Amino acid sequence: MPLSDEERRRLEKLEQDLAATDPELNLELQSGRPRGMAARSVWGILATVAGFVLVIAGIITQIMIIGVIGFLLMCAGANWFLGGLRPRDGSGYPF
Repeated sequence: MPLSDEERRRLEKLEQDLAATDPELNLELQSGRPRGMAARSVWGILATVAGFVLVIAGIITQIMIIGVIGFLLMCAGANWFLGGLRPRDGSGYPF
């Protein structure tokens, strides 16, 4: 259902107010890319999965160095993921 002219003007006014009061949030919403804690969590999950795949590959090929690198990558990915869940201001965990 299309917006009426009045609703469109109100929405544009809200967008302008948002851009004026919080330019960083406005930039993040316009870019469409996750930043900050969300991006850190996404990269952490990807690194953890990649590390797990390397551990399995190391087990299958029986090459220990691949498994060790995979384990280290898994640990680093878990750290990135858990670090992305915490706010940076040191106020504690969000739950």
